[in-house]
Amino acid sequence: MTAKSETRDFIWFLARLGLFVFVLRSFIISPFNIPSESMQPRLLIGDYLLVAKWPYGYSRYSLPFSLPLIPGRIFASTPHRGDVVVFKAPPSQRNDYIKRVIGLPGDMIAVRGGTVYLNGAAIPKQKVADLVIPVTQNMLDAAAKEGAESPCYRPDFEEAAPGGGKQCRYPQYRETLPATKDVPAKSYNVLDLVPDGAADDRDTVLVPQGHLFMMGDNRDRSADSRFPAVEGGGIGLVPEENLVGKAMISVFSTDGSANWLLPWTWVSAARWNRIGEGF
Repeated sequence: MTAKSETRDFIWFLARLGLFVFVLRSFIISPFNIPSESMQPRLLIGDYLLVAKWPYGYSRYSLPFSLPLIPGRIFASTPHRGDVVVFKAPPSQRNDYIKRVIGLPGDMIAVRGGTVYLNGAAIPKQKVADLVIPVTQNMLDAAAKEGAESPCYRPDFEEAAPGGGKQCRYPQYRETLPATKDVPAKSYNVLDLVPDGAADDRDTVLVPQGHLFMMGDNRDRSADSRFPAVEGGGIGLVPEENLVGKAMISVFSTDGSANWLLPWTWVSAARWNRIGEGF
């Protein structure tokens, strides 16, 4: 075999590999990492998860770099309330966000005193045990980037950890969305850190056809559908066409302490207990 034919075969191999990765990431499954605390307690900074692409159909936003190869939305399916989804956030449609679906087309959503109302009825919200998480390097890095005075959002949530170091203690609640004919009731934990927070009271919104009302589980640290769509701020009501996929399973988690030049720290930085959690 000549050097020329070997080069041609290698290029052909790379082309096939690239096509396989493109199809895999566009239509089947894609990785996603968590850079913020908006979905605590379910998701922490440093979590990595797989997003299934097929549950809600496909649009240009299903494709890498949002390539305009798919007109509109094909094989479309509306999420269920309570699904955790990845989508392109309005208004720019450039950034990937992850939130929980609270309102479907035709639903009326309001927030009063921190309680979410769905079609006039309060979504049950029960106090459960506090969320206690150790302060990690990626939390310190995020706080420094934001100019926050504490990695625990506020100093009064920060306390000494029993084994040394610091930990955050957050008030935690259990919400339960109502069952429907086809879908059982969905329960999940949320954080409500600040009484009378910026989004604890919101007028009733009617979700129009083709749109969704999204909320982060960390209610005081999430720019979501409670706020108008502003670049770098809220997202307003999200068009279903913007859906990228459905969160499926956590596949890795790191506390941010790894040094990529020291491979043994990759193991010590991993949060093994978070791997394999579903949604």
